[in-house]
Amino acid sequence: MSDKHQERHEKLTETPIPQLICRLAVPTIISMLVTGIYNSADTYFVGRISTEATAAVGLVFSVMAIIQAFGFFCGQGSGNYLSRLLGAGKIQEANEVAVTGFVMAMIIGAFMAVTGNLFADRIADFIGATQASRADTVAYMRIILLGAPFMMGQFVINNQLRFQGSAVYAMAGLLCGAIMNIGLDPLLMFGFGLGVRGAAIATVGGQLTSFAALLIGSRRGGNIRLEAKNIRLNLQNIGEISNGGLPSLIRQGMTAIATLLLNRFAMLYGGDAAVAGMSIVSRTMMLLVSVLIGFGQGYQPVCSYNYGAGLYGRVKEGFSFCAKVGTVMMTIAALICLFFGEPIVTWFRNDPAVIAVGVRALRWQAAVLPLMAFSVLTNMMLQAVGKGLIASVTSSARSGLFFIPLIIILPQMLGITGVIITQAIADILTFILCLPIVLNELKKMDEQEAGINL
Repeated sequence: MSDKHQERHEKLTETPIPQLICRLAVPTIISMLVTGIYNSADTYFVGRISTEATAAVGLVFSVMAIIQAFGFFCGQGSGNYLSRLLGAGKIQEANEVAVTGFVMAMIIGAFMAVTGNLFADRIADFIGATQASRADTVAYMRIILLGAPFMMGQFVINNQLRFQGSAVYAMAGLLCGAIMNIGLDPLLMFGFGLGVRGAAIATVGGQLTSFAALLIGSRRGGNIRLEAKNIRLNLQNIGEISNGGLPSLIRQGMTAIATLLLNRFAMLYGGDAAVAGMSIVSRTMMLLVSVLIGFGQGYQPVCSYNYGAGLYGRVKEGFSFCAKVGTVMMTIAALICLFFGEPIVTWFRNDPAVIAVGVRALRWQAAVLPLMAFSVLTNMMLQAVGKGLIASVTSSARSGLFFIPLIIILPQMLGITGVIITQAIADILTFILCLPIVLNELKKMDEQEAGINL
């Protein structure tokens, strides 16, 4: 083992858990906040144009969720596996997994960019664009799809850097892209008069910038370098990447389906204003939950590395610490949304019809935010230790297993109120599902730890 890998091994297996997680979590929280902010930037600036333009960005979010799903599939899958390999001292195998995950992402991204543009008009109709918002939806989506390979590539490199304990490089890469995106939004949209097309170009420009910066970061320090000679598209690597990435694919894929259904029912019961209001709430919640996800991502490399090294006590200690801190963070976020719901929604779009839907939805979702800490961290732990099947169940719950039946049933019974309350009820049911699952997995680790100590 090289000196740099030995140093990383000692850091991840010997540093006190709270100190280690916080050290890794700070840059990942910043990374996720930055991502959330520049994802919200388009919604904010497009909100200065019209309600229909805001609705168009909200509709295309389901397409972006699919791109992100496959990016996380390759990134989380390869990141989880290479971290366990590094924990076991298998450096060459980790190199091969890293570059294989990256190549998989670029191939899938290129395919989506081409096919998506060929069928953009049909996709716009499928995701629920109205006559008023259709032109903006197609224009925005075509440009976003062109950036699919780079969006997916940046997700892969970002995750791999995090799982190697190089969260600072991951943060710096995302920060560069965010600054580019936020700077380009007003310049292209209003300075050059490009409207929603300018917002899409700004987003892709930010992704390209992040992709380049992260690629440079992957070649610094003791990080694994993505070299063509290490490509191994064999069944072993693809299988392990798929096992580790499947929960993310399911979670993000379900998010795409959930967003599609949410937009359809919001359109049915409230028109473009309801879609715009729900889109604003989705972006706001994404920004708040990004803090929790960033904190959990600080735990994941600690979890997977120590699990690979057989240090189960540190895995359990880390989960307990993160669950407590995460619940406190989400409680604070919930109180902010409950008391300042109207100013938050109005900041994006000052339209009474949009505000009426958005404020109610934001407060309902805020009320169950504290429960999300436990659910999200349960899924992240299961994924990090390679429990792909069970992690897929927990990851599909919030936006799939519970959300999809509820969004089909409740609006028919309660109208727009059913649309508004669906996510909150799904979050409660997800918490109930995750509780016995995580307790059982922690018990198994107790047994494994006892076996090692005999």
